Order: sequence, then C-alpha cells, then structure tokens
Amino acid sequence: MPAPARLDLLLPLPRKVELRPGAFELSGALVLSPPPGFKSPALERLRAELERREIALGFGPRTIELVLDGRSGHPREGYGLTIEPQRVRVIASKGIGLNHGLRTLTQLVRVAEKDWITTGPLQEPGAFALPALAIEDSPAFERRGVMLDVSRDRVPRMDYLFRLVELLAEWKLNELQLYFEHAFAYREHELVWRGVDPFTHDEIRALDRHCAAHGIELVPNQQSFGHLHHWLKHERYRHLAEVPEGIVHPFLGAGETRPEPFSLCPTDPRSLEFLAGLYDELLPCFTSGDFNVGLDETIDLGPGRSAAALRAQGVGRVYLDFLKSVHGLVSARGKRMQFWADILLNHPELVPEVPKDAVACLWGYEADHPFEQQTRTLADAGLPFYVCPGTSSWLSIGGRLENMLANVRSAAEWGAARGAKGLLITDWGDRGHLQPPCVSWPGFMTAADHAWNPTGAAHDADHGTGRLASQMDLHVFECGSPGIGVGALELAHVAQSCGVSVRNASALSMLLTKFDQPFPPPELASLSLAGLRRAESFCTGAALWSCVPRSPDGVLARRELAWVARTLNFACTLGEWRVEAGRGRTLEDLEDHRRAGLAAVLEPLLAEHRSLWLERSRPGGLDRSARWLERILAALRT
Repeated sequence: MPAPARLDLLLPLPRKVELRPGAFELSGALVLSPPPGFKSPALERLRAELERREIALGFGPRTIELVLDGRSGHPREGYGLTIEPQRVRVIASKGIGLNHGLRTLTQLVRVAEKDWITTGPLQEPGAFALPALAIEDSPAFERRGVMLDVSRDRVPRMDYLFRLVELLAEWKLNELQLYFEHAFAYREHELVWRGVDPFTHDEIRALDRHCAAHGIELVPNQQSFGHLHHWLKHERYRHLAEVPEGIVHPFLGAGETRPEPFSLCPTDPRSLEFLAGLYDELLPCFTSGDFNVGLDETIDLGPGRSAAALRAQGVGRVYLDFLKSVHGLVSARGKRMQFWADILLNHPELVPEVPKDAVACLWGYEADHPFEQQTRTLADAGLPFYVCPGTSSWLSIGGRLENMLANVRSAAEWGAARGAKGLLITDWGDRGHLQPPCVSWPGFMTAADHAWNPTGAAHDADHGTGRLASQMDLHVFECGSPGIGVGALELAHVAQSCGVSVRNASALSMLLTKFDQPFPPPELASLSLAGLRRAESFCTGAALWSCVPRSPDGVLARRELAWVARTLNFACTLGEWRVEAGRGRTLEDLEDHRRAGLAAVLEPLLAEHRSLWLERSRPGGLDRSARWLERILAALRT
C-alpha cells in the first residue's frame, strides 16, 4: 500500500480529497479512453507526460477513462477524479471541467515520478504509482485571472505569452488581461506607439485564439481616463487633457522632469468621441464579452478644465458621470464594463449609483490593504466585483515575498466571504520594469491557489513557503527540490530581510531609483549596515546554482534569477557605502575608488539586463528601461 501522498504539491489544491487503499501503477501499457471527438491541449499534455515515461497507450487491462456526462451534477468547471488499482476515471459535466480534471491527473503523474508519492512493493521493478483516491473539485471564484502591465516599457514577445498562457491554464486560471495605455497599434495613432513595439491586431487575435484553446478568456484592457500621458503629451491630443500644461507625475521615465498631461477632461464631449474611436478598433480583436476601461488614479482631476464643474457638483459626481458615459459606450458595443474601483471608493455614497452590470475591480497591493471594509461597501451596494491583489514584483527587482503572500491571502479571504465574482492578480512595471518575468510567477501561482481553494491555500500558508518552492521546481523548472524555487523565494525575501519596509516598493530598489537624492530619502531613514549585510546573505542564492533544470523555462529563469541576485547584491553594497558616507551626502561624495568599484560591478549587470530582456520581451522599451541603470553608471563615472 502506498505511503501518504504529497498531494499538497498539486496546484491549486483540490477542494475535497479522500485517500483510499491501493495504487494505480504507472508502467507497461494503459488504455487512455477520452469521449468521442474530445480534443484539448490538456488531453495532449497528459498523453505527452505518459509517453515520455515510456508508458504505452492504446491497449492493456488498465484504463484511464474520461467521461463527459451532463447529468454528473458537477458545476461548469467542476470534476471528479477517482483512482483505483485497475482504473483512473475523470468525470465532468462540461469540457472545461474535464480539462481541469486532466490537469490534476497530469500533475499527479509528475508528482509520482519525482518520488513525492512513495509506494510500497509494485509488480514491476522501477515502476511508480498513483495513490488510490477520490477527488471532488470546483473553484471558489468564477473568474481567476492575471493582468500584465505591457505599457511600462516591457512588451512581452508572443512566444513568451503563448507559453505563459499554457502555464496559467495548467494552474486552472481562466482570465488574462494585457494592460494597455499605448501598447496597441491603433491604425491612425502611430505617433503614440512609434518605437514601443506594440501589439498588432493580428497578434491579439492570435493570442485570443490561443487563450480560448486553453480555457482562458483574453479580456481587453485600455485606460480611458487617467494614465493617458503617452497620448496627451503630444500636441495632437493635448486639447483633450484635463490639465493641458501637464503635471509632474510618478510615472515619468528615468531623468524626465517635464510636466505631462495625465487625464482626459471628463466634461469635454470630445473625450468620449476619442474613446469611442479607440474602442471601435480595439474590441473586435477580442472575443471576450468583458472590457476593462481603467478609470483609476485620476491624479490631476481638480485644478484643470473641469474645475468649475467640480466646485459645483463635487469630484465624486463628476467622476461618476464620466464613468456612466464610458459605460454607455461599452454597453453600446455589446460588452460588460470592468473598471478600477479606487476613485469610486473615495465616495462610497455614490457606489449604489454605478450601473449594476459594471464590474468593480478592487485593487490593493499591501498586506494591510482594507479588503474587509471595501468588499463590504461593494457587496452592500449589490455591485459585482473582483478583488485584485498584486504580485509585489514591481519596484523590488526580486519580489516582496511576505507582502505578496499576505496581500493575496487577504484579498481571497474577503473576496470569498463577500461573494466576489473573481480574483485578478496584477503585475506592474513601474520605473523600468526591471524585475524579470519569472519574479512574478510565485505571485501568479499563489493567486491560482487561493482563487480556486482559499481555505486550503490559506491553511497551507501557515506552514511556510516550502510548498510553493517545490511546486515551482516540479511544475515549471523541472528540477530537483530544493532547487531554483527555493532560490527564487530566498531572493524574494531580501526585501524584508534588510529590516526596512517601504510601501509599494522595496528599500533596495529605492537605492537605485532614488540614487541622485541626498541620502537617505525619508523612506530609508532607518536603513542600517546590519540590515543591508543581512540582506546580502540572502543574495547568494546557493540553491539556485546547485541544480540543473530540465525545462527551457527553468534554464532561462536560472539566468534571470542570477541577475536578480547580483543586482540586489549591488544595491546592498551601494547602500552600505552610502550609510558609511553619512547623512546628506550624494553619490558624487563617495571616494573615487568606491565609485569606480561600483561602476565595474554595474556595467556587466546593465549588459546582462539588456540581454535577458530580449529573451522574453520586445526591444521597444529596452532603452527606456535601461536608462534607470545607465544614469547610476554615469553618476559613478563622473
């Protein structure tokens, strides 16, 4: 009889599992029996996993039986999986549920081969086996998604996006959004996206088809109020701006200080005409019935062209009127509107007036974000909503592990308690999008876990991060454990290990983005030599270098994480020397030999950043991203 199985390495955790006596041997020949005409990437992945283990398919006394039965009683995405000594059976009422069951079975095969499931005596030497069990499973959240920021320098390559979709599908996520400010190639607006390497119409249609084949809905996402500085800074569009002369905002590039218009003017009818033109071109590229229009962080709404209306009606009312007008544009095009809920929640008395088919996306990225209070406000108003935590990857280089885990857990807990429609984890790229893509994967995996089974995932979180590291090694990197997963999470712990907590960033990243300010910036006032040296000890990432991944994902991630370790170590060294130099000193005040030594370390890091960028991302935003590091290098050489 098999020993207890490491079923906790399934991602996400099934909702209900019952272990039974016996085992199903994975050896020799098996019959794989799908429903007539049933085809899917999930089925092909299971077939490939079995065949690569030299398990013959097509004959034999033991079977893997796949059943579609509308009378099974399973919800749309639910499934049942039973494993007996002579038969494995996956049953669901819908194809998407059957695919989820196939993905669970594929992961069990992977787990078994890695000896995470140990067995007693088997009939064939060298064989491995699945434990007898019964799983009844379905998701807690209807929508479970990832949003990628593709507008702050890093525009992903299509091959990376296709691979990411396959990973997200394996983790049973079902929604993907690409955050557009100016990263879509609108035909009449090349002035805005020239040099950005934007997504073309054909690329989005191809991605939409790939997503659909894997059970994922590609939802369009186009900012429609604030965050339009890439448009409004051009004279052709400046007349649409709330503040045409511009403001100095937090999303300027490295070394940029010129004010830029940021938001559309909500009281100018031409703003809606402009949006209607964008929507008419963008939306036909997507088959989704949803559309995220943004509407967040309207930071220049107040002193501009709408000032009179704001004084007469109040900021909340002017904002809500514009939201309703945008909703009218979206509804007229047969879509359901999603929008970011931050501005609306500043005026909770207006929440009941939002159209009841609009979906509020409640974002918050810190461990202590008030999801409890804000989900109550939306639920009490009868407004459908998502909870939207973050990967905590941006402005961190290597991630902020503890913050991400607590943030996702809180969002899932209160979202589930208040009937949220979905959980959408966001991944931003502020100030150069310096974090490599793989730094965000622990956040995606954690969100997938909590969005499917909040109770089980939260219980596991109490026992540390070992499970997450092993899941990464097993399902993504294909290496032994402990391996790259442990190293990745060690690097994501560096942000906390230095002893200074910074909201929406890490202290080490701020040493790089605020290098030209007298030391220390207010946020780093408590930074100490002891804290920096403690952080350095986590930058060695010994587990990263002692294992050899088999998957292409793992091989490249190992390079990316090696760069992360060296870059964080550079930031620690820079911080130590600045602490030693004393308060009020600038980088130029450091001794020549120290600046020369730092420059010698940073120069190859900059070259590797450029090289790694092109492995998963397009060249369009690379120069803008690299400028954040190039400015430090230039200052060190002055």
